[in-house]
Amino acid sequence: MREFSAEYLRTTRRGMWDDSREALAPLELESRSKVLDVGCGTGELTSVLREESDGTVIGLDADGRLLAHADQPIVQGNALELPFPDDAFDLVVCQALLVNLPDPAAAVAEFRRVSRELVAAVEPDNAAVSITSTADPEARLAKRARELYLAGSETDAALGADAASAFEAAGLRDVSTRRYDHERRTDPPYSESAVEAARRKATGEGLASDRETMLAGDATAEDVDELRADWRAMGREVIEQMQDERYRRREVVPFYVTVGRVDS
Repeated sequence: MREFSAEYLRTTRRGMWDDSREALAPLELESRSKVLDVGCGTGELTSVLREESDGTVIGLDADGRLLAHADQPIVQGNALELPFPDDAFDLVVCQALLVNLPDPAAAVAEFRRVSRELVAAVEPDNAAVSITSTADPEARLAKRARELYLAGSETDAALGADAASAFEAAGLRDVSTRRYDHERRTDPPYSESAVEAARRKATGEGLASDRETMLAGDATAEDVDELRADWRAMGREVIEQMQDERYRRREVVPFYVTVGRVDS
């Protein structure tokens, strides 16, 4: 399973539910008494669930380093072997977890075991991410990098709307899916994380960390090296535009909120 840093999770999930939480309506949060957020990471979704529910919301993650940044109550544990008895919660939910697991249906089956009412997943379709940027090569290069990464990934990072099949395989009923687009913008004045992202582009650090995955697919070493050289040049252009506040970037990540009901 791919590992993430606390800063990566905070940056990519920042503001995700600030504008609208309508897509979470099928979770019936106002009526929940005990909720489990599996793979909670640093607790961004956990905080939203606590704001929308009067019940107890517990965050669970296998990575203790991420949990150090999350608010209590939290539990360290494995999504495939949840440390709870059957029917312990009336809602079990995850965000961007199934796309990182080799067997999403097995995880959903475990969620179903500890839930007595609903199971939900908020999963992205990483193949359908769209980017516009004032740095002309950025959208094209990002698309190419994404294609190479997805081709070499051991998990279905584009699961998105297809999470419903894992829910049905786990025996959940009344499965429904709703789309929610998460937009991330970079505009002046630039945040520290935006400046750091530009630096990583210029050094090629991000692509270097994904090199092994890309090579596991159809990409050759020459393909990856050529992409990284172009990526670094693009990063230098981003930094140049930032210096006189011309750089602007918009990224839209489609998420799908899938909900299934446990047989009573």
